[in-house]
Amino acid sequence: MTTPATTLISPACRDALEQWLAGLAALQGAAENTVTAYRGDVVEFLAFMTHHFGGPQGLGALAKISTGDMRAWMAATRATGTGARSLARKLSAVKSFYTWLAERQGFEPTAVLSARSPKFQKKLPRPLAEDAARAVIETVEFQSTTDWIAARDVAVVTLLYGCGLRISEALGLTGADAPLPAVLRITGKGGKERIVPVLPAARAAVDRYLRLCPHPQERAAPLFRGVRGGALNARLIRSAMAQARAQLGLPASATPHALRHSFATHLLEAGGDLRAIQELLGHASLSTTQAYTAVDTAHLMDVYNRAHPKA
Repeated sequence: MTTPATTLISPACRDALEQWLAGLAALQGAAENTVTAYRGDVVEFLAFMTHHFGGPQGLGALAKISTGDMRAWMAATRATGTGARSLARKLSAVKSFYTWLAERQGFEPTAVLSARSPKFQKKLPRPLAEDAARAVIETVEFQSTTDWIAARDVAVVTLLYGCGLRISEALGLTGADAPLPAVLRITGKGGKERIVPVLPAARAAVDRYLRLCPHPQERAAPLFRGVRGGALNARLIRSAMAQARAQLGLPASATPHALRHSFATHLLEAGGDLRAIQELLGHASLSTTQAYTAVDTAHLMDVYNRAHPKA
């Protein structure tokens, strides 16, 4: 993929970058969006080094980048208005690329790998209250005057909340998954497989959608269809939820992904085991799931502060 920035990079570096990205996709199962983001981050870094040193840098020159060079890149990146969180992501991509490159070129990448990631406050997931989550699902149905489209949108958001699916996972279901079984085998990020129980309400919502859908059900075709019969675009679900939350007076954080957060948080509040929730969400690391304990604690403290007689 050629962009204006890639023209500032030596052919050898471009080839190395594409080889690394191909390995991420083929060997590590990195999602297309991840590969695209990493390409952009590393291209920006290499293009900066071209300006920094006054000309395109070959692979040999990249091995000589110093701690000072890394500081210069990070300072210049922050100066463009890039936040700490985004810079941390960019640095992570650069470090990953350098680890791969150093193994193949036989140099020591200490200067790059020792660069400290900027500190930032991790954003807690913003789940909906249980009654708000139910209200969203009910209200989504009224965002379309076409019965089968209304049923489709309800089925999708019910899967997000009832099963904790990512929207890409819900829209990745095919006709072969219908009628929905008691448990679904979902392939999530990085090709990680997990087993997800399907609530009766979610199965009923999907069954209703299938009864009303005018397009023939085919095993290899997407389960959720657009108006013309092609795969449903996630943007349409986001739009339906945006209209629903506006009607309900909910904040902009009430997105499709917030329903997945709500699934996890409500399970935790009900006494769910953190490890089990990790498996249901398909998180590779327990630390990712542990963010929900902070949400639960924040909720408990809010209740305490409002209800305690000494508050």
